[in-house]
Amino acid sequence: MTTESTSTADTRATRAVRPPASVPRRRLARSAPRRLRPAAEGPFAAALVAADCAAVLPAATALTPGQRSAALLLQLTVAVVALHARAGLYRPAALGSVRAAAYATLADEVPAVAARLAFLWCAAAALLAARSPDLALAPGALAAAYTLHLASALALRGAVHLRRRRTARDQPGAALVVGAASAAQRLAALLHRHPEYGVRPVGLVTPAEPDVPPPAGQAPAVPALPVLSSPEDVRRAVIQNGVRDALFVSDADGAPRPDHVALLRRHGCATWLVGDPARVEGRPAPMGRHLWGYALRPLEPAPGAGGGRAAKRALDVVGAALLLVAAAPVLLLCAAAVRLADGPGVLFRQERVGEGGRLFTLLKFRTLRPADAREAATRWSVAHDERLGAVGAFLRRTSLDELPQLWNVLRGDMSLVGPRPERPYFVERFSRLHPGYDARHRMPAGLTGLAQVHGLRGDTSIEDRCRFDNHYIDHWSLRQDVRILLRTAAALFRPAGS
Repeated sequence: MTTESTSTADTRATRAVRPPASVPRRRLARSAPRRLRPAAEGPFAAALVAADCAAVLPAATALTPGQRSAALLLQLTVAVVALHARAGLYRPAALGSVRAAAYATLADEVPAVAARLAFLWCAAAALLAARSPDLALAPGALAAAYTLHLASALALRGAVHLRRRRTARDQPGAALVVGAASAAQRLAALLHRHPEYGVRPVGLVTPAEPDVPPPAGQAPAVPALPVLSSPEDVRRAVIQNGVRDALFVSDADGAPRPDHVALLRRHGCATWLVGDPARVEGRPAPMGRHLWGYALRPLEPAPGAGGGRAAKRALDVVGAALLLVAAAPVLLLCAAAVRLADGPGVLFRQERVGEGGRLFTLLKFRTLRPADAREAATRWSVAHDERLGAVGAFLRRTSLDELPQLWNVLRGDMSLVGPRPERPYFVERFSRLHPGYDARHRMPAGLTGLAQVHGLRGDTSIEDRCRFDNHYIDHWSLRQDVRILLRTAAALFRPAGS
């Protein structure tokens, strides 16, 4: 558990700075719109499921009336859909929208579909023979049923893919291109020349650099696109154009900046790396997933996504619930002490920035009363404030003032382990001062974290904390969370104060 503090230099600078009047208090909340879901993703998956269900019917014509039972056909249908779903055949294989040419095509799916149908028909033949030897499938009938099923499945799925490709061309999805100006312009021009990919660039997220002029006598290959050089420009472009994807250009400058990735994900964009295959690290993408020969690979989501995220959440719920029950007597004693020492208002509520830049209300035991809302939002540390009484000082020194945040964990506002949450004013300030600070919001804020168990609390460097937080996110594992919790528990017996 930690308290809010910074390095000596940061603290002095922060005390001298007041938030500008032009910065809206809930600016960060507005910059985190609800994630845009691809409009055609659901209908496309539903159409593929319907195609697989319908493909079972032609295969039934190869069976005798005794073999052609409704139970068998239903079992085949359910098994086909379950196996295809397990293999990811109903998930978009690339850009997460109506773009079709960059997705896995029907040709990419043929081996997977053929293998699964062969397995299922062999299992069906074995099941029929086990139930009744008289209904056993002859080899010829089995081959005919399998062939009819495979042919109809491929034909129906092919029709769905063809429809999707046409939709991609007619209704391209808006995207932002991120990278050095010259490389971003080249990728935007390529997408403009190849509408079959269904991607329409609407802006370049790049430092303002001189445009690369086209050869003499040659018109520009793509209409001029706005250069988005600030977070506010990006937010406005995403909202106005309904942007769903951000394409990061891989070049000699290295990997995409984590703060750029975090910024675009916070605005609901899926992030993808496009570039020379020799420069795109990681597992190669499927053969069919490319943009005119340029490798296309999704940038890895925040660690802990999917099954890992579910396990992390389960640990949070179980751990927070057990800790709340075990700490109930301590919570009651702390609340009584605050009430007797400083009157009503035991809990202190404050806006903090959590995962994806979303605001939530953090709970703490009140250790002093701020003069006004401005002081509560912009004053960095009160560790040496003369208004801090004996009870408040004790709670802060032992970190008991943060026990109510277990309720934030149980509610889902926070996690037991993660980057410590900060107030909106300081998030904006530190994001400008420390590269990568904004990338800390790729995971839920935590009650404790890797930086804290390494002693980065109190009057310590924000830059160091930021580096530890991003290192934790990049190498997340459930085992690492448990280790951090154990180290935090050990540290409670030697509190260092706040």
